[in-house]
Amino acid sequence: MASNHDAAQKPPRHETLFLTTRWSVVLAAREVENDQALHAMEVLCRTYWQPLYIYARRRGHTAQDAEDATQGFFARLLEKGFLQSVQQERGRFRQFMLMAFQRHLANEWDRSRRLKRGGGQHAVPLDTVLGEKLYREETPPHASADDAYDRRWALTLLEQTLGRLRAEYERAGREQDFVVMKPQLVASRGEASYASLASQLDCTEGAARVAVHRLRKRFREIFREEIAQTVANEADLEDEIRHLIAVLAQGTPSAS
Repeated sequence: MASNHDAAQKPPRHETLFLTTRWSVVLAAREVENDQALHAMEVLCRTYWQPLYIYARRRGHTAQDAEDATQGFFARLLEKGFLQSVQQERGRFRQFMLMAFQRHLANEWDRSRRLKRGGGQHAVPLDTVLGEKLYREETPPHASADDAYDRRWALTLLEQTLGRLRAEYERAGREQDFVVMKPQLVASRGEASYASLASQLDCTEGAARVAVHRLRKRFREIFREEIAQTVANEADLEDEIRHLIAVLAQGTPSAS
């Protein structure tokens, strides 16, 4: 019989990591304009606006102008016909979004400001107070705009991973176990006090070790799945994982 401190029950795995990806959402929106496709694109915009906002700020735009640029870009992205030239084979979603945003900043700045301020059809709400907080707290003084963008992108995927992992534990009725063990995701292997963890989890030290091992293993699986959703194929996945881990290693955040 499974212990109460076994890892949270995993959902059924997809046959492949690439059945539903960020790319498939974009390509579907390119082919069909309907409420479902529009909603899916709006979810992507809400997920990935922070890296673009921080990129614009690092390029020297004011907070207001960075908001206008990001909002205008998403309004343009949601317009009919804008995605017609997009090809999934272009590779990594991270790079596609940055390249498209760079072109937007260079070519459509005035138009995007008019669209955003004039109440375009598709307005994606941005929490720019949060954006400014992230920009000021996460951006090293000498980081380039590209580096700041990649770091916030990696942290966004990390936050999505933690959110999914927490939700799994909540569904299993083990939210408090997750809260207790979460710091172990960023702790060095030798730093864990399993006696203390066992006391908090109300289990043996051996069971605490197993629980932490399973938490870390599931975290790695979900993180891989999240990254897989931002690349076109298996060939790009390993390179993207290595790149984002290297980005995060430059300044690992706390598991708060």
